Amino acid sequence: MEQENAYWQSNIRLILTCLVIWFVVSFGCGILFVEELNEFRLGGYKLGFWFAQQGSIYTFVGLVFWYAVQMNKLDKKHNVEEE
Repeated sequence: MEQENAYWQSNIRLILTCLVIWFVVSFGCGILFVEELNEFRLGGYKLGFWFAQQGSIYTFVGLVFWYAVQMNKLDKKHNVEEE
């Protein structure tokens, strides 16, 4: 039972980390800090605009892959990996 609780606590911590990163990138960079980021350009576009339109999507896709890799490591650590 203690092993299961440790596994799920690690899983929830990983999910919360992903959500915080995604929130900071999508809401923070796309809305809150857009004026400061718009002073820089990426590919000819203002950086704040780019984060609002593309950056949060790229971050989400990257987080999905990162989460999958981290979950595989967590599964192996707790001996619950799929065969």
